[in-house]
Amino acid sequence: MEHHINPNDRPIGVFDSGIGGLTVAAALHRRLPAEQLIYLGDTARVPYGTKSASAVNRYALESALFLMNRDVKLIVVACNTVSAVAMPRLKGLLRIPLIGVVEPGVTAALRNTKAKKIGVIGTPSTIASGAYQSRLLAADSSLQVFGKACPLLVSMAEEGRLEGAIVELALKEYLRPLKRRGVDTLILGCTHYPLFRTPISKEMGFGVTLVDSAETTAEQVEAVLLREGLLRTHGPGGLKAFVTDVPRQFDRSAARFFGTPLTSVRKATLGE
Repeated sequence: MEHHINPNDRPIGVFDSGIGGLTVAAALHRRLPAEQLIYLGDTARVPYGTKSASAVNRYALESALFLMNRDVKLIVVACNTVSAVAMPRLKGLLRIPLIGVVEPGVTAALRNTKAKKIGVIGTPSTIASGAYQSRLLAADSSLQVFGKACPLLVSMAEEGRLEGAIVELALKEYLRPLKRRGVDTLILGCTHYPLFRTPISKEMGFGVTLVDSAETTAEQVEAVLLREGLLRTHGPGGLKAFVTDVPRQFDRSAARFFGTPLTSVRKATLGE
């Protein structure tokens, strides 16, 4: 390891169960264009949302160690399932700033709701963990919070199936109970879900605010870098991506999540 590197020039690590976290990487790149980002997508084991808590904890630690070995200055857990299930364990083990996507999503939802009725959609693990529900209610006990697991959406997003009859049918089924409750704010509690923003918005109807935690997470990362004196001020920044498996259609799907094609994608092996 080179010791003369300016600590500010070290990269930011971002990891997710698949390629959904590229929505967070894209928000970081827009907000902090001078920063170098290292992205890790555990595409071989996606989705995490249906796995046990002990498996999620193990995968999260392997991903974090992979990034630590690349001398990152901060890690963004761009996976709602990991943010909901494994953050206490990761925080206990890592000595660098660690930012998940749950807290920023909660902050944004609290800012938005007028009716005090908030819906949360996410993977089965995220919803079962109660991470969003408990944090929202801790901040304001007069809220009504309704969670709904949407197990099919991650696979559809990873496949690049973002519109059409099957998507509409799944969303109708998943969102019906939240519409009935009259929520005015809906947290997209999975980094894959912003890709369905248009059909979700259409299904929920006018007047329901969708909260995508990517933008709020990028704001929080900037605040932490400033506070710790770790902000990189000279560019250009960029993104290096690692995935544990390169699925068919990966380039097309990844470009859709990140907004532009990825220039550097390499294969990673975790847990060695």
